[in-house]
Amino acid sequence: MAEELELKTVEHSIPIDILNDLLTRFIIFVPQSAKENLIRICFQIELAHWFYLDFYVGNDPRLKTCSIYEFAAHVFQHVPFLKSESHKLNQILAEWKEYKQSVPTYGAIILSEGLSHVLLVQSYWAKSSWGFPKGKVNEDEDPAHCAIREVQEETGFDISPYLKPNEYLESVIQDQLVRLYIIKNIPKHTEFKPRTRCEIKACSWFAVADLPNNKKDATPKTKIGVSPNAFFMVLPFIKRLKAICNNSTAGRKGRNKSASLSEVDNTSSKVKVKSKTETKKPDSNRKHSKRQLFSDDEHIPVEFSAPSWLNFKFNKLAIMECMP
Repeated sequence: MAEELELKTVEHSIPIDILNDLLTRFIIFVPQSAKENLIRICFQIELAHWFYLDFYVGNDPRLKTCSIYEFAAHVFQHVPFLKSESHKLNQILAEWKEYKQSVPTYGAIILSEGLSHVLLVQSYWAKSSWGFPKGKVNEDEDPAHCAIREVQEETGFDISPYLKPNEYLESVIQDQLVRLYIIKNIPKHTEFKPRTRCEIKACSWFAVADLPNNKKDATPKTKIGVSPNAFFMVLPFIKRLKAICNNSTAGRKGRNKSASLSEVDNTSSKVKVKSKTETKKPDSNRKHSKRQLFSDDEHIPVEFSAPSWLNFKFNKLAIMECMP
């Protein structure tokens, strides 16, 4: 009776047109093998639930939030192949949560040369959404090996030569650990070809600067014509990802900028000359070559002469002849 009451309270709380959109995005087109696995379907329901909270409720104050149970009740009552299982919803969700909490997800953030672009994959299951290549770890599988395996399955690319075990971003999303290893400087002309069927629809490079900083950031819509909603699975990592790319770019600029001799000379010429009362006599015991640019004592001025003056001499005889 309590369960029937709970199901009744969620009736009509999500508009049918919105529910149909969510089901089309995340449930209807999953492979038949996935439809027979209710645990796997629960993961798709969770994606649809996140999407509903972030991009429908978040942008329409008339809509109300709901728990994962309430949302799943809508789905099970509305989808024909799930309707017959709706009476076991509590048990199904309990088994799913137990499984979910015990299975972390590992993958990779693949960055182009110059760290300007990131590779994202588009799933057959969520046709309008883009995310990082990743997947659940197998029993007794090492996290790095899981990431290598999942990325190779979803993109056809072997990240093992580039993976550094201590370089990754990690986040706990809805009680599930997600770790993404940072893979840098992959040529953009690399061919990516998913090895799995009916799982990954496309692999594509996206400019990091074009990705949204939050769910209301319209940058991708303006620059590349893609709704920010399409990147909702990327958002938990985007700020840290941009920080990595920006810091690396700043570091390269700093390393490339070195002062030339002319810059050193110009900088020296701008030093303020002291008055006679402030000027100290140089130490007569310390000698500096005319060609020396740096001294051991930073407080002692360094004399520098251009090479063209080194062989210059006065013609004393000519000067004497000119005198009256």
